[in-house]
Amino acid sequence: MNKPRQSMAGLWNISFGFFGIQIAFALQNANVSRIFQSLGGEIDQLAFLWIAGPVTGLLVQPIIGHYSDRTWSRFGRRRPFFFGGAVLAALALLGMPHAGALLTAAIMLWLLDASLNISMEPFRAFVGDMLGTEQQTAGYAFQTAFIGAGAVVGSLAPELLNMAGVANTAPAGVIPPSVRYAFYIGAAAILIAVLWTVLTVREYSPEDMARFEDTPATPEHEGRIVAPANGPLWALAGVAVVVAVYALALDKAVYVLGGALIAFGLARIAARSMAAGGNRGALVLINSDLAQMPPTMRRLALVQFFAWSALFILWIYTTPVVTQVVFGSTDPTSAAYNEGADWVGVLFASYNGVAAIGAFLLPWLAGRIG
Repeated sequence: MNKPRQSMAGLWNISFGFFGIQIAFALQNANVSRIFQSLGGEIDQLAFLWIAGPVTGLLVQPIIGHYSDRTWSRFGRRRPFFFGGAVLAALALLGMPHAGALLTAAIMLWLLDASLNISMEPFRAFVGDMLGTEQQTAGYAFQTAFIGAGAVVGSLAPELLNMAGVANTAPAGVIPPSVRYAFYIGAAAILIAVLWTVLTVREYSPEDMARFEDTPATPEHEGRIVAPANGPLWALAGVAVVVAVYALALDKAVYVLGGALIAFGLARIAARSMAAGGNRGALVLINSDLAQMPPTMRRLALVQFFAWSALFILWIYTTPVVTQVVFGSTDPTSAAYNEGADWVGVLFASYNGVAAIGAFLLPWLAGRIG
């Protein structure tokens, strides 16, 4: 049995939530370094303060992916995650511009990044849930369009508010009004956009999905369990990183990498032990999925590793580099610094717009090249 075809309005409704999510994500990427510097953060502290991004991604994405695949309620399969993440993200967006200290702002970033991942990851699977194979390309096109549009709007928001007469400067330790109001707009946008999708889309029941996909009508259906065998190697690699940081007096932020490797290794050791005892809990299943990852996805993961390394360098350092080198200021209270920080938003809007166009061209290019 095929899934019902969706109208243009249906395709719009399925992906519209991504518009608000991406506005929030763009506000984070373009303005968090500005906020940290406005609160007294030095350029050599920014990478450590930003550590919430990669760490929450590592922790939240597999956990949310696992549970959103297997959790069904009267409110649906994915929608509770959309809405819960959006509410938490809106609270973080409202709180971050009022952080009076670096530690508070860093905590708000942890909450914001985790919340965006809670909303965003199930959205990626939503198109596959709701659309038949013949409409999935159109569904992902709508999703790409909303991602691009949201990223452009979020990136430009402080500059547009300044052009409308909202001040973009503030005393030391205070976030400029244009940034504060942009975050308020982002909080409203993510709530409205996600709520639109939650209220206008009815998810299929487990029984419907079973008829569509010929799988058992139960969220407990799982494939073969493969216990990971290389946990000790990951843990030893983490210990080696920690020892190297200490012995060579490297940047203390690298301790986080060592700790993450140790934690990953211990998780794989625990998963192997639990699997041997017949346990089929989340830790076992997530590690089993990693062990059975198809070769194509492994190659894609390597590409993503290098791509995201570059993106985090861009997000962390573009504001301090542009404001200092191009606009000649390191003082977050100065007009020159804040003019440069606004210009960073324009630059990010440009690259997001180009990236959205490129995303539409990629399927054609892949078809031509193979």
